[in-house]
Amino acid sequence: MSVQVESLLPGDAFDQNCPTRVVLDHVTSKWAVLVLVALLEDGETRFSALRRRVGGVSEKMLAQTLRTLEADGFLSRRVVPATPPQVSYALTDLGRGITEHLAGLVGWINARIPEVESIRRAGRPDPGARSA
Repeated sequence: MSVQVESLLPGDAFDQNCPTRVVLDHVTSKWAVLVLVALLEDGETRFSALRRRVGGVSEKMLAQTLRTLEADGFLSRRVVPATPPQVSYALTDLGRGITEHLAGLVGWINARIPEVESIRRAGRPDPGARSA
């Protein structure tokens, strides 16, 4: 399968008309980040195992997220003809590239969540908020 590249110019995510905005929406949704990082950590994974791994995702939302990421070229889908059919997903090279960045973000959040929660509990005001 060959992919035709229309433009070799980089995108500009700050331009509201740039297609990078759509891709940014796709890869930064909560479910997409978790699916991508799970696949990076676990390798090729069947749909049912991926649903168990990503706690709280509905079957419908997982299927929609997987379709979107596959359409963008971040995932490959493999169907094993069996009864019932076995469907598994894996990162493509493109998907691995973006997911390495997302995994760093998830790792940072996991490591810093105690600090964030502490600040929330303390009820510290937002430094950007105006006082009355």
